[in-house]
Amino acid sequence: MTTATANQKVKRALIVIDVQNEYFTGNMLIEYPDPQVSLRNIGRAMDAAKEAGVSVLVVQHSAPENSPIFARGSQSWQLHEVVASRHADHRIEKNMASVFTGTDAAAWLQENAITTISVVGYMTHNCNASTIYEAAHNGYAVEVLTDASGALPYANAAGFASAEEIHRIYSVVFHSNFAAVTGTDDWIKAVQAGTPIAKSNVLESHLAGRQHRDGENTTQ
Repeated sequence: MTTATANQKVKRALIVIDVQNEYFTGNMLIEYPDPQVSLRNIGRAMDAAKEAGVSVLVVQHSAPENSPIFARGSQSWQLHEVVASRHADHRIEKNMASVFTGTDAAAWLQENAITTISVVGYMTHNCNASTIYEAAHNGYAVEVLTDASGALPYANAAGFASAEEIHRIYSVVFHSNFAAVTGTDDWIKAVQAGTPIAKSNVLESHLAGRQHRDGENTTQ
């Protein structure tokens, strides 16, 4: 069971979120997937979008000039060369997690009659997640390129989570309800064909999770 049909046509926009030097040479170093792999795939996705006539929205996070991260005007705030050197149909700055908050992203998507947003960039669990949830709630079909995004580790009073755990768990949750999670190769094929990518649903994901759990228990 899926939530998309193979012959359904879509009008996509590729949203490139916060691919900035902060995540590579600053205080917030992406760890999983390998950031060089995700960077390469972000570039591939942008190139494929341009070739297919898919609109590209580049997003840049900004913080006050005295901020320890994303300080506007600093080297860490600058877009990474992989993104800065490529074509964008529209560029925005934001200062909250979601690309929709305090920006003209929603108006731009509406003006261009976009039905599906495809998300790449950073971080899986913060700006990507906020954008994905808001877009899904506002009626957009959403796609996430899991190998063109990434996470870093966290530890606080609630516990510790590795970058791999965060990225994997968020990806599973996205695909259960909010967004179709796919790899860059399959996304490029779908873009070239003009077809959607299917996601799961909450019940299907839960039942499969129970089956997986029970299968593991029987082998122990």
